[in-house]
Amino acid sequence: MSTVTTEHSSVAIWKRTIEPESGDLPPEEARAILRLRLSPLDLDRADGLAAQARSGHLTPEQDQELEDYLEVSSALEFLKSKARLSLKRAGLSD
Repeated sequence: MSTVTTEHSSVAIWKRTIEPESGDLPPEEARAILRLRLSPLDLDRADGLAAQARSGHLTPEQDQELEDYLEVSSALEFLKSKARLSLKRAGLSD
């Protein structure tokens, strides 16, 4: 499993696209983003894949699946960071 983030990686592209440091979302949009979560089914699957990765027993397909979960999680965290900053700049809390 590769977790190296380069300037051309999907995670780096997501970060440039979302611009989490801008904090320019309207409060209602920021709060809606903060409610986004992976489904319990997806969380369980990602946890299972991560456990398999730690033991070194992932197939190439499972490795790609875990990378996909990590990418989605990173993008979601960038969005939530932007949302929190937007609320903070508006003088509101999340």
